[in-house]
Amino acid sequence: MKVSVWKFGCAQLALLSLWPILLYAQSSDPAQNLADCNNGMATCNGSELAQSDSAGAALAAHQRNVLDCRNGYAACDRSKLSKPEAVALAVAEHQKNVSDCMMGLGFCDSSHLTPSEARKWHVVQHRRILSDCEEGYDTCDRSKLTPMEIRDIDIALNQRNLADCKSGWTCDHSSLTGSEKNRVNVLDQQRNAGNCENGWAQCDRSKLTVSETRETVRAEHQRNLLACKDGQETCDYSKLTLPEAKVLADAELKRNYTACLTGYGYCDLSRLTSEQTRSIHANGN
Repeated sequence: MKVSVWKFGCAQLALLSLWPILLYAQSSDPAQNLADCNNGMATCNGSELAQSDSAGAALAAHQRNVLDCRNGYAACDRSKLSKPEAVALAVAEHQKNVSDCMMGLGFCDSSHLTPSEARKWHVVQHRRILSDCEEGYDTCDRSKLTPMEIRDIDIALNQRNLADCKSGWTCDHSSLTGSEKNRVNVLDQQRNAGNCENGWAQCDRSKLTVSETRETVRAEHQRNLLACKDGQETCDYSKLTLPEAKVLADAELKRNYTACLTGYGYCDLSRLTSEQTRSIHANGN
C-alpha cells in the first residue's frame, strides 16, 4: 500500500514538472512569434525562428533603427548604420537644420551652417527682425537695425497710429502733432454726431453741439414716426405731434374699414362709423 502511494506521488510530481513545457508547447504560435520578431516586440523568441525568418527579422530591426535615426528618436543606434546610411542621415540632419534656421525656428543651430548658409541666414534673420519692428511686435530688436531703418519704421508706426486715431480705434494720442490732434478731434466729433443721429449705441449726447443735438432729435422723431406708420412695437405715440397722430388715426380707420368691407385683415366693427356700417351691410357683409 505504501509503495502504491509513493508511485502515485512521483507520477504527480513528474506531471507538474512537465506542465510548463506542455503549456508552452500548446501556447507557442510560430506565425505570431515571427510577427513579434519582425515588429521588434519583447515577446519575440529569436531562437525559434527559421534561418530565413531570422534574416528578415534582422532586416526589419535594422530598418526600424534607420527610421528612428531619421526621426531623431532616442532609440537610434548610429553605430548600427551602414556608411551610406550614416552619410544620408548627416545630409538630412544638415538640411533640416538649415530649414529651421531659415524659418526662424528654435531648433536652429547656426554653428553648423556653412559660411554661405550663415550669410544667407543673417540676411533672412535681419529681414525678420525688420518686419517685426515694422508691425510693432514685441520681438522687435531695434538694436540690430540701421539708423535709416529705425527712421523709416518710426515714420510708418506714426502713420499707422494716426490712421488708427482717425478711425476711432485704440491709438496713442500723445504721439500726435498739434494739427493731427485737431484733425482727429474733428473726426471724433463727426463720428459721434453720426452715431447719435443714427440711434447707435456709441453715441455720447454730452459731446453734441446745439445744431447736432437738433439734428439728432429730428432724426429720432422721424424714426419713431416711421415705426408708428409701420405698426412696429418701438412706436411711442406720445411723441407724435397732433397732426401726425391724426394722420395715423385716419389711416388706421381707413384700413379697418377696408378689412371689414373685404373680409381680409383684422376688422373691429366697433370702430366703424354708422355710414361705414351701412355700406358694409349694403354689400352683404
